[in-house]
Amino acid sequence: MTRPVVLITGCSSGIGQALAGVFLDAGYGVWATARNTDTLAQLVARGAVAIQLDVNDAAQIGQCAARLQAEAGRLDVLINNAGYGAMGPVLDADRETLLRQFDTNVFAPLQLVRACADLLRDSQGLIVNIGSVSGVTTTPFSGVYCASKAALHALSDALRLELHPFGIEVMTVLPGAIASDFGNNASAAITLPESSWFKPWEKAIQARAKASQNAGSTPAAAFARELLDYVKNPLRPQEALIGASARKMVALKRWLPTSILDSQLRKRFGLDQRKIN
Repeated sequence: MTRPVVLITGCSSGIGQALAGVFLDAGYGVWATARNTDTLAQLVARGAVAIQLDVNDAAQIGQCAARLQAEAGRLDVLINNAGYGAMGPVLDADRETLLRQFDTNVFAPLQLVRACADLLRDSQGLIVNIGSVSGVTTTPFSGVYCASKAALHALSDALRLELHPFGIEVMTVLPGAIASDFGNNASAAITLPESSWFKPWEKAIQARAKASQNAGSTPAAAFARELLDYVKNPLRPQEALIGASARKMVALKRWLPTSILDSQLRKRFGLDQRKIN
């Protein structure tokens, strides 16, 4: 029996690396991608195929798909995991910040789907887009990131409907707080110029960047095992909430009146007092 093949983006660390590991354990042919393939050495030693891939590089996406076709001849699961978190006030987000965020979290997954569509159609495959609870419940100082994940959710919904006649399924995953390098990377990507109105909230902005890395965060390996169970289940959901506080964060948006949720978030981030001067 031919082994199923999975292509996973962003495997250098965290969720992507954990996903590659559990899919290898489950007998999949794993194609793991990262901008720096040196970070994939442990996965290669276990049998994974390492692919150099900057998801914002159209040529590398095309080369990846062509190599899959030539060497594997199939693709059963595409996991769009690579992501980027730009943190800071929306007012301080210039055009470059907006484009960099949407390039990685919205446009790149769609381009990978387009490049791999024929292989997925042949295998009646599955697309897994890693969204976020932040794409449902927006929090201060992460508006651009939240907007990009909300856009990815909308594209996933459209793809799920449109690709149904061709036998391709789409599942959107909304992680909660998952232990990974995301918090450190987000902290490094904070946009907060010295002239910002929000300079007095710098500590709150830094705390938001690291919010997913609290002591109660779900280990990446546990997240990966739960996602694998969903993938292998013929009755898998269209949307999967995985990780600490995932259901709570989504419930806040779906069930609380907006005025109450706004009040709670303003208080949490120190935005509940008027600052005229």
